[in-house]
Amino acid sequence: MSKTANCLNEIIEFSKKNSKKSICFITGVPGAGKTLAGLNIATERMKADEGEHAVFLSGNGPLVEVLREALTRDKVLSEKEKGLKITKKEASIKSNAFIQNIHHFRDDNLISPKPPIEKVVVFDEAQRAWNLEQASSFMNRKKGFADFNMSEPEFLIDVMNRHDDWCTIICLIGGGQEINTGEAGLEEWIKALQNRYLNWAVYYSDLIEIDSNYLNDINLRNWLKENCNKETDLHLSVSLRSFRSEKLSEFIENLIDLNLKKSKLLYQELRENYPIVVTRNLKKSKKFIKDNSKGSERFGIIASSGARRLRAHGIDVKNEISPSNWFLNCKDDIRSSYFMEEIATEFDIQGLELDWTCVCWGADFYLENSEWKYRSFKGTKWQNINSKTGKKYLKNAYRVLLTRARQGMVIFIPEGSDEDKTRYKKYYDQTYNYLREIGIKEI
Repeated sequence: MSKTANCLNEIIEFSKKNSKKSICFITGVPGAGKTLAGLNIATERMKADEGEHAVFLSGNGPLVEVLREALTRDKVLSEKEKGLKITKKEASIKSNAFIQNIHHFRDDNLISPKPPIEKVVVFDEAQRAWNLEQASSFMNRKKGFADFNMSEPEFLIDVMNRHDDWCTIICLIGGGQEINTGEAGLEEWIKALQNRYLNWAVYYSDLIEIDSNYLNDINLRNWLKENCNKETDLHLSVSLRSFRSEKLSEFIENLIDLNLKKSKLLYQELRENYPIVVTRNLKKSKKFIKDNSKGSERFGIIASSGARRLRAHGIDVKNEISPSNWFLNCKDDIRSSYFMEEIATEFDIQGLELDWTCVCWGADFYLENSEWKYRSFKGTKWQNINSKTGKKYLKNAYRVLLTRARQGMVIFIPEGSDEDKTRYKKYYDQTYNYLREIGIKEI
């Protein structure tokens, strides 16, 4: 990560010295520390020159809430240890300015045509910025801008382009992490630069050229190669989240892609250092993560937002949680993840992590005849998801869920019931058998 920080600081200093506008795309495996790298570089730039007004932006509401709350609590505690008194409200002012919701930043700059005060802007999970259709529809319906005709990436670049001299945008990109309607991915950023901002210096990770999870369009890849600056140090390849095993991300990728042979090999490599088990019994799931966690290590239950019929097991994915309470509060708080009563979905936990997770597998995504079935629950029955984009979002949701644990996880797959047409056993059995065939131990 230090190499990435050094690379970014060099690019910022070069841009500053030569009055250049620059944009950097940082990629990395799930848990590689992209968010941490972004926070660190924003903090470093504030220390190097407060006039740069570096800011960390994210469209991930739960992440923004948790980071702000964590910084605020830390500030109150550190001041108390110094014998100083500061209210939580006072402590929150600085953290709220430093970490902002990307949509608030966008809306503020819709009102004013002036360049923003920030010169260094870090966009976390930049792949989740909205495409043209989603951004235009939202601006028309919610904000009253009937003539808004830019994607979110294009507008955000346009805002920073208002500066007369220099600025630097840092985009943190997760491959295969788009999970919601209208999320544009990296392609929309590249298209905006290609079409309107050719004066910008573009720096990108070399992995973008070869990994279709980041950029699938061959023409855009070729444009990058011919016109932009490739930097090896802008890719974070080692997972910090699962520090017991660098192989977790690769294993989950192969598991999701139904590559049985490769999944078997990778599981054997990581099983001793990174426990993964499967069960049909929820009580055993809870006991496993309680027994394996030590001290303050955090654990909790997570599930797909579309796994509606897990409610039969007391797992209600429609019940909203308070992310800051769930991720930060202590073991005696019923709202915390420790109590394993409230459930976090992919939208709550993307970009965040626990030490141990219980991943509950629903009937929205299951194996049938060696192929994934993609479904959503409407009213009283399941409906097939047929669109390519919808399937991608659902597959990515499970990719997110299966890569949230630092130290290990248990996968709970219900038995199902043929007396309930929404929970037939066939919706679960082949998925369970596939995980067992990989070699995943049953408890």
